[in-house]
Amino acid sequence: MASLKNLLLSPLRSFIHKDFHDVVKRFTLLDKLLFLMVHFVDKLNLWHRLPVFLGLLYLGARRHLHQEYNLINVGKTPTGVRSNPGDYPYRTADGKYNDPFNEGAGSEFSFFGRNMLPVDQHNELKNPDPMVVATKLLARRKFVDTGKQFNMIAASWIQFMIHDWIDHLEDTQQIELRAPKEVASECPLKSFKFYKTKEIPTGFYEIKTGSLNRRTPWWDASAIYGSDAEVLKKVRTFKDGKLKLSADGLLEQDENGKIVSGDVRNPWAGLLALQALFVQEHNVVCDALKKEYPELEDEDLYRHARLVTSAVIAKVHTIDWTVELLKTDTLLAGMRANWYGLLGKKFKDAFGHVGGSILGGYVGMKKPENHGVPYSLTEEFVSVYRMHQLLPDTLQLRDINATPGPNKSLPLTNEIPMENLIGGKGEENLSRIGFTKQMVSMGHQASGALELWNYPIWMRDLVVQDIDGTDRTNHIDLAALEIYRDRERRVARYNEFRRRMLQIPISKWEDLTNDEDSIKMLREVYGDDVEELDLLVGMSAEKKIKGFAISETAFFIFLIMASRRLEGDRFFTSNYNEETYTKKGLEWVNTTESLKDILDRHYPEMTEKWMNSSSAFSVWDSSPKLHNPIPVYFRVPQQ
Repeated sequence: MASLKNLLLSPLRSFIHKDFHDVVKRFTLLDKLLFLMVHFVDKLNLWHRLPVFLGLLYLGARRHLHQEYNLINVGKTPTGVRSNPGDYPYRTADGKYNDPFNEGAGSEFSFFGRNMLPVDQHNELKNPDPMVVATKLLARRKFVDTGKQFNMIAASWIQFMIHDWIDHLEDTQQIELRAPKEVASECPLKSFKFYKTKEIPTGFYEIKTGSLNRRTPWWDASAIYGSDAEVLKKVRTFKDGKLKLSADGLLEQDENGKIVSGDVRNPWAGLLALQALFVQEHNVVCDALKKEYPELEDEDLYRHARLVTSAVIAKVHTIDWTVELLKTDTLLAGMRANWYGLLGKKFKDAFGHVGGSILGGYVGMKKPENHGVPYSLTEEFVSVYRMHQLLPDTLQLRDINATPGPNKSLPLTNEIPMENLIGGKGEENLSRIGFTKQMVSMGHQASGALELWNYPIWMRDLVVQDIDGTDRTNHIDLAALEIYRDRERRVARYNEFRRRMLQIPISKWEDLTNDEDSIKMLREVYGDDVEELDLLVGMSAEKKIKGFAISETAFFIFLIMASRRLEGDRFFTSNYNEETYTKKGLEWVNTTESLKDILDRHYPEMTEKWMNSSSAFSVWDSSPKLHNPIPVYFRVPQQ
């Protein structure tokens, strides 16, 4: 029997890439079949060129495999610690009690999870030197933008999300990196000090230490509400459920001149504008709920408005921002299916949630699903969200008093260096610029591209802050630090990362890129050892799918974690109902489809006068999307 089995399986072994032979042995029969399908398509580099419906089948199969094999808990799972969802029909300040079977899942100071087992790089932290990598492969030579696809509002939005989701707890011990002689003359900082990531014992046999998340990783808008009770009290007015906002529509400042918001660490003017916009959104939701339900008191108004505002943010990210980031019909269909299901919005509006997550979407499912692993965001998720190349060197301010030109374009008035728009300077300049001019200017300016040699030089000599918004004395080289952080946090390097995500690894630099200059410099930094390639560098060098602003390597982490943020949260699943949100609150979420809708609600003249594009996240003077009469599931990607 063994020889017969080997005879039958030998053709498959020769078909499957050698690096996956041992992995596939552990799969169930169904998963083996799904892997064979996925692997066949990968070998042909085909999935993004398939008709949309077939592309969705591929992504569904791949996501299933990742849910089975790329979700790993860090730390002990509490047993017997249950809570009654009825006792907490609202989002708590610290993120507790969202999972009825694990009260601490997703709470402040819970562990970052993993999408793959850690790779110990303790002896490789400086190989090759992070400042060499940053100087030779990341540092911006000439600004490269994304054309009309992605604007500076989109770049600000992802920082807005990061300030909702993730922030590592630091140790008190400092580390110093010094620039080697070969690059010292090109480094803005010859050396810099920073705090190492704090390692905490997990009490678990497989992954012995892990990192703690200061923020609540739920999609709970903690960037405006905070991740603990103390911050929450600071941002609230305690009248009619509202949050504090200054008379000019921007964030308030406290007696020390510091901004008042849920998260005040390392902001810039674009992030501060979005925080202010969604404080406005929260307060307008409170007004609508109070008008509809005059009996509601301050606390109930606040709790319902937070649920509504958090859901609006999650929805905008899912079906608006991500669709612009991954600008293909397949991802348009896929992201809308995450929210509405394959049956679509019209069906869901008419008949409610029908079927499981595939037909009805994750939002409104009967119960949350964590695939047997307590909810968290992961170290690998943090790594693929390193997107500082999106930021330019200056903010181009537009003249909003001028008559708009073709496609509602506006003339430039002046440019402000980005260094003057971060931290305390950013708040001061935003107050001078004003919300409308800031938002319109960002709307008309393209973001940077996530490519080699496009990392902002000004971020290599950066003032960073403590969690209270106080500037630290030690400047940092963020490009070099990000390389170090991935190694320190034991995130696999590029090739091993791909293997563990069931992606075919590269065997030579030419598999990664066709650009000769890139290949030459990769070889200069890493030699011929592709296994040494850092994840951030590999994702920047990788050939991108047409329409994708990010690498495919990053996207497959998105594929699993974007779904998880919705399906694992009871306020998007079992508690996504009128009883929890109120009828008016649920209607508010269901009728908001985009950031444009939110801008229209608060600044109705803004999009009418200055926005020609269909999405607020694409450059505003770009052409709107043309109507396509072919149903999205039957479309074939244009090559």
